[in-house]
Amino acid sequence: MVNRRKFIQQSITGSAGLLAGNTMLAATKAVSGSAVFPIVISTWDFGREANEGAWAVLAKGGRAVDAVEAGVRVTEAAGNNFTVGLGGLPDRDGRVTLDACIMDDKYGCGSVMCLENILHPVSVARLVMDKTPHIILVGEGAQAFALANGFKKVDLLTPASKKAWKEWLKTSKYEPVINIENKMNSGKDSLPGRKYNHDTIGMLAIDQQGNVSGACTTSGMAFKMQGRVGDSPVIGAGLYVDNEIGGATATGVGEEVIRIAGAHLIVELMRQGFTPQQACREAVERIVKRSPAKAKEMQVGFLALNKQGVHGAFCLQEGFSYAVKSASETQMHTGQHYF
Repeated sequence: MVNRRKFIQQSITGSAGLLAGNTMLAATKAVSGSAVFPIVISTWDFGREANEGAWAVLAKGGRAVDAVEAGVRVTEAAGNNFTVGLGGLPDRDGRVTLDACIMDDKYGCGSVMCLENILHPVSVARLVMDKTPHIILVGEGAQAFALANGFKKVDLLTPASKKAWKEWLKTSKYEPVINIENKMNSGKDSLPGRKYNHDTIGMLAIDQQGNVSGACTTSGMAFKMQGRVGDSPVIGAGLYVDNEIGGATATGVGEEVIRIAGAHLIVELMRQGFTPQQACREAVERIVKRSPAKAKEMQVGFLALNKQGVHGAFCLQEGFSYAVKSASETQMHTGQHYF
């Protein structure tokens, strides 16, 4: 039985927690000011071109879910990076397998994993969401579904990615390199003969109606074991959207993001009153707490957007960048980092 003194202490503690939560919520509103949308944000430098594709939809009053699909399709088809879509580095057997997911403002979601020879996995994921009772299709089943819906087979292994794979075969040694996506796409640490990692494009958008959606697509970890899937197509890990709160996406070593259900965690923290950046930082700190030594040797970054259009990011290591596009802003931002 709770005595009177203990009851009073618990009441005070509870009131203090409620006050702290309300204070944090007030701080979030103060940061956000008036709502900013439409807006689109996406991971890494190649997000700039992807944002333009999304903005073409948003500026015309289109839905956020259509915008994020259109946006990441730009990166999937570009063929000039080694981490997404056409030209993505293959698995250790030389097979390019793609993963993608999409989530709309009504909890609709679709995902494909280990999809081969299809140029736009995000659009296949969209059809899974729109046309089936399922959320995830994988491998041969995902490809059969794509072909049945009008997609054509495409050879995704470009001369450059094939050359990189053959160079890797000389040692067959996988060692993740922090921020390799920027190094490879900027000409530094260029192919062939270097160590290769992986990455993704994650995108979040709010349309003119104030609705939130997101998409995430990748070719996964370079030279991975056949069948490996990271966080990118996993709803709640690499991507999550709640139209009452906002959305979050992740980039980096997917296994670590899955362990903490990163994107869902961030959205729930924002529900509690955290700003997007505060929520992203908390997710990063959970990864560090689990294994501090391991965290120093990898990159994981989180990106979030709340319902008011406030964005924020946080990552393990220096170097994570993200692109923002709205009526008043077109620029790159650098995520704050733990180490």
